[in-house]
Amino acid sequence: MADKKVYDMKKSRGMNFGLVIFLVILLYMIIAVVNYFSQKHIESYQVMMGSLSTNNIYKGVALRNELIVRSDKAGYVNYFARESQRVGVGNLVYSLDESNKLASYFANNVDGSDLTAKDLSELKTDILSFVNQFDPGHFSTVYDFKYSVEGTVLKLSNANILSDIDKINSQGALDLVTFNYAPSSGYVIYSTDGYEDITLMDMTSELYDYKNYQKNQLISNELVGEGDPVYKLSTSEDWSIVIKTDPEKANELVAEEYVKVKFLKNQDTSWGKVSVFNNSDGDTFVELSFTNSMLSFCTDRFIDIELILQEDNGLKVPNSAIVNKEFFIVPKDYIEKGNSNGSTGVLKQIYLEDGSPSTEFIETNIYNETEEEYYLDDLTLRMGDILVKTDSSSTYTLQKKGSLIGVYNINKGYADFKQINILYSNDEYSIIKPNTVYGLCTYDYIVLDASSVNDDELIYD
Repeated sequence: MADKKVYDMKKSRGMNFGLVIFLVILLYMIIAVVNYFSQKHIESYQVMMGSLSTNNIYKGVALRNELIVRSDKAGYVNYFARESQRVGVGNLVYSLDESNKLASYFANNVDGSDLTAKDLSELKTDILSFVNQFDPGHFSTVYDFKYSVEGTVLKLSNANILSDIDKINSQGALDLVTFNYAPSSGYVIYSTDGYEDITLMDMTSELYDYKNYQKNQLISNELVGEGDPVYKLSTSEDWSIVIKTDPEKANELVAEEYVKVKFLKNQDTSWGKVSVFNNSDGDTFVELSFTNSMLSFCTDRFIDIELILQEDNGLKVPNSAIVNKEFFIVPKDYIEKGNSNGSTGVLKQIYLEDGSPSTEFIETNIYNETEEEYYLDDLTLRMGDILVKTDSSSTYTLQKKGSLIGVYNINKGYADFKQINILYSNDEYSIIKPNTVYGLCTYDYIVLDASSVNDDELIYD
């Protein structure tokens, strides 16, 4: 039997397509990562409507015509007029009891039944108002409110007791009691603070230091001496708020003459007449004078306000996005329409190889205009280029330039300059006029940092 030869036939291996696909994907990812880190990435900002009104909030000092009424003898004082109540000449405000018998009578005769439903409603309104306006930063107002409520309760109960004056008198409670009446009409205030005689000409920076401010609360049933303050009257509806500011802001307010003011305490608004004073220390103060709203603030010395200088909203953009750029200024007669796509441009004078003159249409964008001129970009034009007017021998040599303020719009994927009209600004943002012919619209995307791009530069996400 013949020997059989056995041959080892190796199978030929086919191409590993899985490995190839993996390598292709890996190579693509490497190229993408390299491109990502090699490209310049521009941070964008979406333009929205907004305002900068919060930049105009100030703490003001209230100045009023205030008359301090002093006791003509020693005794225990009991109030019958509620704080902030307007009294007329001859209205009862307080009693002075030399023996303290009246206070004892009040203590023994005051209970919850002495307050009517109307009285209780009045107290509830005061409490809710305080809760809604309470500022934890000024906790001392809690004590002011405490004294105010105590005074209100005593005034309401005292008024009810006085309705039975004959009964009180029969018990001898009025033997050493004198009743005192308002010498002038005005709003009753049961506190003093040393600011009563201050005018605009007396203003200093120290008067705004709330930590050193001392308010002397006048409390019912307290012993007072001869000549001590017992209450004060704010005698006029004319009053003012004085704020401390810089000379530039003061000049801006003076130019307005009247400024709309929002009182942050109750969100009410009023128009204030502007006056300015500079003291010997170089500080600038602005007085805003009013002829109404006195009742709401007659017990307040420090009042937070907001100046409503710009009520119209505009497009809000960061100042970092704003750039100043130069353009050629060209008479409108030299602007042409292209024959193919209707684009705007100019006819530039050129010379052919044989030396004969000719013209070339140069497409260019318009960025602003006046009655007689256009602002054109300088990307395709150069200083000294000669422009030719159509169907005329007139020429114009490019030499006049002007600057525009604007931002770089990136809606189309490249940095496109857009002129802006700034209405007002602060250190971080500017409010610009919306929907101008060559400007921005709401929801446009712009470059956040204008110094990071060049004109017509492609923008990569």
